[in-house]
Amino acid sequence: MRFLSIYKSAERNTPPTQEEMNKMGKLIEEGMKAGWLLGTEGCLPSALGARVRLANGDITVTDGPFTEAKELVGGFAILQANSKQEVIELARNFLRIAGEGECELRQLYELPEGQKHCAAS
Repeated sequence: MRFLSIYKSAERNTPPTQEEMNKMGKLIEEGMKAGWLLGTEGCLPSALGARVRLANGDITVTDGPFTEAKELVGGFAILQANSKQEVIELARNFLRIAGEGECELRQLYELPEGQKHCAAS
């Protein structure tokens, strides 16, 4: 089963330290080699981002930074696990390195085996 892990935390005003980068790099390398980490990315500061919303037929765009938010998406990972419990343990291990915050875990939809290679009409 594949899961999306969305990491949320308070936005930092400073980049990660070299020690933090080394610890996270080691975890990423181990996860890729072991096969439980399929992909991961971190987000740049919200000041560089935008939010696009559709409400009541109107689209609005709000440029960052998003100071009203207590927590922002800091990054994501696609994880391979055999169960929900297993992916929870992977998230626990990640948070021990990443620090304060939370991971929202969502199982990804997968087509049945026979439908994976069907071409669109």
